[in-house]
Amino acid sequence: MRILLANDDGYLAPGLHALYAGLCRLGEVTVVAPEQNASAASNALTLNRPLSVLRSDNGFLYVNGTPSDCVHIALTGLLDFRPDLVVSGINNGANLGDDTIYSGTVAAATEGYLFGLPALAVSLVHKGWAHLDTAVDVAVRVAEHIALRPQASGVLYNLNVPNLPREQLRGLQVTRLGKRHPSQPVVMQRNPRNEPVYWIGSAGDALDDQPGTDFHAIAQGYAALTPLQLDLTHHAMLDECRGRFADLSPGGL
Repeated sequence: MRILLANDDGYLAPGLHALYAGLCRLGEVTVVAPEQNASAASNALTLNRPLSVLRSDNGFLYVNGTPSDCVHIALTGLLDFRPDLVVSGINNGANLGDDTIYSGTVAAATEGYLFGLPALAVSLVHKGWAHLDTAVDVAVRVAEHIALRPQASGVLYNLNVPNLPREQLRGLQVTRLGKRHPSQPVVMQRNPRNEPVYWIGSAGDALDDQPGTDFHAIAQGYAALTPLQLDLTHHAMLDECRGRFADLSPGGL
């Protein structure tokens, strides 16, 4: 099996190195990761300048771009093969609920999914890399299940693992995404010219953490695995919109 591994914390991140070592038990792993931390880059692609790809001493390829850039260029010409699986992580911090919209970790996996490949994003819930070995173990087992049970089209999975010793992890739950409260207010400071500058506030608390959500599973000591999709169409609104705008279509404009 051939695996393409990326992340959003950069090619030097401990989570990337630990996951690489774990995934090597499953097959051949190629790393294409950002040169620098690109957390919260979402699905951005770099279109206003060329991208450079360099090789580190350990063989990892790194790109002066976003997580999506890394996977995109890997799949559209950098690699001379099509991987069987795209994995992103391990992220230093959770990607639960609404976090998935902003996450560079999820975005790298999403890019693989957009190319029709099975893809897995992996995050360790609390920052600091505590019990990283637990997250590696869970991620490798989930990746193996995905690879051994291929589906007709690509599937995108989001995996969050609590920072617990392996023996304290209660198992894995398949969940839906929960929701957060709005983010905390921006933090205003003054630069040396006494001009106001603003830091984005911290993420909000969980708003929807009911049983069945990723927030609930993590709080109960389980790893949370959520299958994701990218269809943003509000299907329940289609008929209402057709009625509301009937005088504009067809030819009504």
